[in-house]
Amino acid sequence: MSIKRIIPCLDIKDGRVVKGVKFKGFSDVSSPVELAKLYNDDGADELVFYDITASIEGRLLFTDLLKQVVDCISVPLTVGGGILTIRDCERVLQCGADKVSINSGAIKNPDFIGEAAETYGSERIVFAVDVKMVGDAYHIFSKGGREDTGLEAIEWIKRGADLGAGELVINTIDTDGVRGGFDLPLLKAVCDAVTIPVVASGGAGCIEDFIELFNKIPEIDAGLAASIFHFGQVKIPKLKQELLNNGINVRI
Repeated sequence: MSIKRIIPCLDIKDGRVVKGVKFKGFSDVSSPVELAKLYNDDGADELVFYDITASIEGRLLFTDLLKQVVDCISVPLTVGGGILTIRDCERVLQCGADKVSINSGAIKNPDFIGEAAETYGSERIVFAVDVKMVGDAYHIFSKGGREDTGLEAIEWIKRGADLGAGELVINTIDTDGVRGGFDLPLLKAVCDAVTIPVVASGGAGCIEDFIELFNKIPEIDAGLAASIFHFGQVKIPKLKQELLNNGINVRI
């Protein structure tokens, strides 16, 4: 079994880490710099930094804050929010990010994924999608989960992988912040459709949810979470030890 990654997520709004439920009702959590340093020291494998209102507000990502986060960590950092052009990718990577997360930019221009992958290498391009059930089908949503694009999720995800993305982050709106477990049927369908690494995001509420995720879908490469880490319900060292105890390979 491959080594599984544990990835805390920092959703940034107005310079602070926030957390909502199903992409709504955001409440203040803490300083991005303080949390990033904490997770770095606690053994997180990577961190994700999302400027969650950049695309909605039509502005550039907060690079000053990003540089402060980069300066206090040693683990790989993926950054997203308002990434619409190659110039946006360049700004983020020059700040010290290891990978760029593309979401709305791909919806506006799917060829952007291929262009970014060709410019920087697929391994630095993360294709992030916000998925929600509509009727009996999974749809892709944009603008921070506010707008149904009408795109069928699995086909869109396959397209992004085929265009050159090196990794997928599947953000499940229906389970986000609910802490009732990951959306296993969706994640299984994604893993069956693509061959690139898949990161599961949305729904983790306890250590057992991670154990279930990696045991039931061994193809999943990483589990991403926010609330349970931010509010102390789960500590990364204990999570990793319990995963090891259950035969799941992680870095200690």
